[in-house]
Amino acid sequence: MAKAVHSMIRVLNEQKSVDFYEIAFGLKIHERIDFESFTLVYLRNDQSEFELELTINKGRTEPYNLGDGYGHLAFIVDDLDAEHNRLTNAGLEPRKLVDFKNGEETVARFFFIADPDGYQIEVIQKAGRYK
Repeated sequence: MAKAVHSMIRVLNEQKSVDFYEIAFGLKIHERIDFESFTLVYLRNDQSEFELELTINKGRTEPYNLGDGYGHLAFIVDDLDAEHNRLTNAGLEPRKLVDFKNGEETVARFFFIADPDGYQIEVIQKAGRYK
């Protein structure tokens, strides 16, 4: 059986990204591996062993083109409204809260937020299939 261990994104500014993910989701540096031309930073929190791998290519000055294939990362939280307020108060500009329904049935409550490089992150209320 396979086990998911990380997802990787390329970021332009290491410190800005590390700060964002710590403030927004409590992710902290678990390991940092420095190479000659790039650095890998593995972030995680106590909720999961799954890591977000930040790749920082040294000498890169232009933002990455995210293209039209990237979807989003997703995090679940116990209190969506409180998290939306906390991120708003932290100046991170989460988008509007959404009640996503299939007919009358609620599939999920969520909002999106963008990281410093424009990667989209869905923040979902813990409920139903999101436990």
